[in-house]
Amino acid sequence: MSDYEAFADQFAAHAEGSAFNAHYDRPAVLALLGPVTGLRVLDVGCGPGLYLEELLRRGAAKVIGSDASQRMVELARARVGENAELRVHDLNEPMPWMSTGSGERVVMALTIHHLERPRVALHEAHRVLTADGRIVISTVHPISDWMQLGGSYFADEIVEDTWNVGWDVRFRRAPLEALVADFKAAGFVIEDLVEPRPAPSMAAAFPDVAERLEREPAFIAFRLRKA
Repeated sequence: MSDYEAFADQFAAHAEGSAFNAHYDRPAVLALLGPVTGLRVLDVGCGPGLYLEELLRRGAAKVIGSDASQRMVELARARVGENAELRVHDLNEPMPWMSTGSGERVVMALTIHHLERPRVALHEAHRVLTADGRIVISTVHPISDWMQLGGSYFADEIVEDTWNVGWDVRFRRAPLEALVADFKAAGFVIEDLVEPRPAPSMAAAFPDVAERLEREPAFIAFRLRKA
């Protein structure tokens, strides 16, 4: 079961307007994703459907979302209605319900660090993408994990922590080279890499956070294509 099941409703309310989600991650990921009009897009780790809603607004022809949390999928359904295909699915396992070459874009926003078997999800993303498809991935910046957790920057391990207001989570901390090795093993190459800066809207709503994120990264995002 997803860690997020225990606090799905709290997370949904938080993520809609939070500094790190609304003014940092989503702008960066959507910019890397580019135009989606007429495209088939898979959002893996879709959470409460914030990306799904935006993809539909931007004209995606078909939107599919999956998440390991039943409650997150319920929240996503409440947000997008019947306009997207939604499934409860553990991304550590294959996706037999997705046809090979059936999508032009995959989004994996702030999800990969929660997976114990990330290469499974990456291999499946590679399989379901068309030959000229792209996947956009965002995750916690390895430098940020090292600054927060200490120890060796080169540690590659599953750790437990408490985020926000008592959200107990498990996630992987790993150096950048380990992430790149996972991409390569799945058959991807990096087309673009972004260390996001705060969106202009953050300065007005969260000036202290914006000032910090102008000095040090919290997330990192990649656009990958098939090798």
